[in-house]
Amino acid sequence: MLNFAKPVLLPLFAAAGLGLVACGGANTVETGGPQPADTMTLPVEYRVAFMSGHVEAGLALYRAGAPDQAAPHLLHPVSETHAAERDGIDALGFRAEVFEQVSEAQESGRPASEIEPLLDAAEANLALMRDNAGGDQRAILSYLMDVTEVEYAIGVTDGAVTDPGEYQDAYGFSVVALNIAHSLGNEALIAELEALTGLWPETGPRADSVPTPVDELNAQIVRVRATL
Repeated sequence: MLNFAKPVLLPLFAAAGLGLVACGGANTVETGGPQPADTMTLPVEYRVAFMSGHVEAGLALYRAGAPDQAAPHLLHPVSETHAAERDGIDALGFRAEVFEQVSEAQESGRPASEIEPLLDAAEANLALMRDNAGGDQRAILSYLMDVTEVEYAIGVTDGAVTDPGEYQDAYGFSVVALNIAHSLGNEALIAELEALTGLWPETGPRADSVPTPVDELNAQIVRVRATL
């Protein structure tokens, strides 16, 4: 098991403003509610992975027939709110027009079945950017597990989805991690990440989902980490 030490990951969280505190050797969310991620301070390869997680959540929701829930996730790459997060990604092959077309199709109410080529193009563009961004892929995977754990804990409280956006983002981050694992060809890692993504309903991470308990998800993240 490779140990991508917290000296690498904790500064990323500190920069992102996610407010982690140590508790029994595990990361837990501070009380007082979630804090927005300041991803503009992260290295570009982490920002691309983070952005990809949002979009993967949106694509899954769109395909699940929940376009209203998908909208904020799909707008992430082109939203003015996240403009600073996009610094440097044009050089990685970012195609804003693809995401704008997906957004326009969503706003017009077109079903996913009609715009599947656009959704596929968005996924392909994200994959291209991740490839071009490079970086230590296992370190990025470890980071994605950290943000999955944190955001799921924010999204699920007492066995219910209490913050759908965070619950959905956690799903998106786990999907990005699975995609990276496929690119690495690590079969054990792929199997554990498939088990992780399988903890969300097959119908997608919809707001009305009955969520997997937080402890169960965290236990699966531990198993993922064991394969890194």
